[in-house]
Amino acid sequence: MANSYFSNYSQSRFLANSSQMSGGIQLPISTQIAPKSRVPSSKHFSTSLSSGSDRSSTKEKTSNGSSPDGSEPHPLRNTWVFWFRQQRTPGNKLISYEEGIKKISAFASVESFWSLWTHLAPPSALQPTTDYLLFHDGVRRPVWEDPVNISGGKWIIRLKKGVADRIWEDLVLAVLGDQFNECRQVEENGGGEEVAANWEDGSDSGAELPEICGCTISVRQSEDIISLWNRLDGDVKVREKIRDTIRRVLHLPTSTIMEYKSNNDSMQDKSSFRNSAIDRTPLS
Repeated sequence: MANSYFSNYSQSRFLANSSQMSGGIQLPISTQIAPKSRVPSSKHFSTSLSSGSDRSSTKEKTSNGSSPDGSEPHPLRNTWVFWFRQQRTPGNKLISYEEGIKKISAFASVESFWSLWTHLAPPSALQPTTDYLLFHDGVRRPVWEDPVNISGGKWIIRLKKGVADRIWEDLVLAVLGDQFNECRQVEENGGGEEVAANWEDGSDSGAELPEICGCTISVRQSEDIISLWNRLDGDVKVREKIRDTIRRVLHLPTSTIMEYKSNNDSMQDKSSFRNSAIDRTPLS
């Protein structure tokens, strides 16, 4: 049963969702109907909110993510930015990748995330050749050439149509909830013990950059593709830690085929997903 989640390299027998957005680039936020409440399937947040009916109060959050009663928001480790990309403009004209990217909103707390998330259309409601992109704010633009992304790469999983909504939500919550925080380079201290290396963004702030840059979902005609971007593709051990964490947080079956591609290779062949390296490491 679990194996039916994954596409056969763009040869899925499932067709695109018949319910598509009207033509033209537009932000995928509903303004005509009330947002659909989607109870999260995951508990990846390191700080959690009240469950049950309390979660409905997200509609009453103020713009800064705090509650009307003045209670303090639960801060995330980083500020994150949601982006949206559509390949065609009004009139069905093809445009470049850069031209198609639009910023939706930034958030830095659990409350402000849920306020945004409940208003976003799920991947199943998007038309083909549309992407959601979530990156921390150290990434200026969610592209290969960004200074933070350029030395990194991405893990790729291809999904059959109809299953991406839940898996995408689980991946987003895992990223925001610090589930990948241990996936970083390690170095030995003076006593020969391994400790996590500290990486700084090179700016005046001196803030530490996470190894995970962001994640994306790409809605295509015959499949949906999720990817998790990391900052340094040259460290095989870090890449393996990320791969194993993806398998754990998404509860992937042992037969899942995962792929990896460096951003340098993507810049060479102008593609995010073609010619990627298939990882066949068995699930332990």
